[in-house]
Amino acid sequence: MASDKPKHAGHPPHPAATRTVELERFSVTGEPPRRESVDVVEESFLSVWIEDVSRYVLVCTPSDMDALAIGFAFSEGLIASMDDVLEMGQRDNDPESVKLKIRDPSREAPGRNLLITSSCGVCGARNIESFLAGEVRVPKTLKLPAHHLPAISKEMRARQELFAKTGGSHAAAVFRTDGQIVSFAEDIGRHSALDKAIGKCLMEGLSPRGCGAAFSGRASFEIVAKAARAGIELIAAVSAPSSLAVDVAEACDITLCAFVREDRASAYTHPERIRQEHELK
Repeated sequence: MASDKPKHAGHPPHPAATRTVELERFSVTGEPPRRESVDVVEESFLSVWIEDVSRYVLVCTPSDMDALAIGFAFSEGLIASMDDVLEMGQRDNDPESVKLKIRDPSREAPGRNLLITSSCGVCGARNIESFLAGEVRVPKTLKLPAHHLPAISKEMRARQELFAKTGGSHAAAVFRTDGQIVSFAEDIGRHSALDKAIGKCLMEGLSPRGCGAAFSGRASFEIVAKAARAGIELIAAVSAPSSLAVDVAEACDITLCAFVREDRASAYTHPERIRQEHELK
């Protein structure tokens, strides 16, 4: 369980995370169109080269690249902690690459030379079956007062500076049982945002195990699978879960909350971690 707040719990948007473009804005009321300059979120590529394992091309927003590479390697089961990372740097001085040398390259890799887009994670029939069988289970240490859920989501929204500029990014935050956000990240992709947040934790010497994760989008299988590998016990999503996300959360002992609003939330699995007001008295 994380015990200290990291030095970099939130950042303003990286200069490379947005680009200014020109558009013509139309009105349906008959007013003449007008030209405007607006910011759009960057959609770029990161090549993660893991020595003696594989190369993965992640479609992402070009910020927090090291954290993304570390979080991806961790959430895909290629490393167990930062102790497994022997070397990290760019490959051939390419700023859109991160090269990792890991302690045990014989770990089973999620795939080879994969292009992982902003809308999907790494999955497969065998991978899904292992989660549904409950082969990965999180601990049962977290107890969260119900009123922390909307407070965490509200704080996460307040940190979404990239979304405020572009309207085109997702956010993820890792939080402790006291509701304190210890890691936050934004990205055009849901999965990359979570990988970045997890990666930041690891790079700050914090373990996400026993923590919760807030999320700005819907909860899909890949999100729950990454949380399970990280030992995250509770997911608080703003939008809906998928059926497979519910099934995997149930099998992995994860509390899956969705439709988190100011005055309510819905726990689809393992609601016993949520402490109601009468239990706090």
